[in-house]
Amino acid sequence: QVQLVESGGGLVQPGGSLRLSCAASGFAFSQNGMSWYRQAPGKEREWVASITSAGGSTNYADSVKGRVTISRNNAKNMVYLQMNSLKPEDTAVYYCKANNLWPVVWGQGTQVTVSS
Repeated sequence: QVQLVESGGGLVQPGGSLRLSCAASGFAFSQNGMSWYRQAPGKEREWVASITSAGGSTNYADSVKGRVTISRNNAKNMVYLQMNSLKPEDTAVYYCKANNLWPVVWGQGTQVTVSS
């Protein structure tokens, strides 16, 4: 059974940092590129960042480029999202996704709230 469990969200002040984690199980993690998405209240879910299966290449949405780093540990079946210089507009539920799985599986997400 495929499972994705996100964690690490919370309430942080503007300019602060958070590190999100995603624990994956039930599929060939090291053979899948992974991505982070987010969904703000009243908005569509949007792509944030992706990393290739071996971690050699990453891509970022323009809205987070330079502030966010995606990484992974294939030995632990984990993918991470380090977020710095957080802004109120980063407030959303963050989800991880395995890029090559069909049907798509989503975890429960982790809430990130950026507010003073």
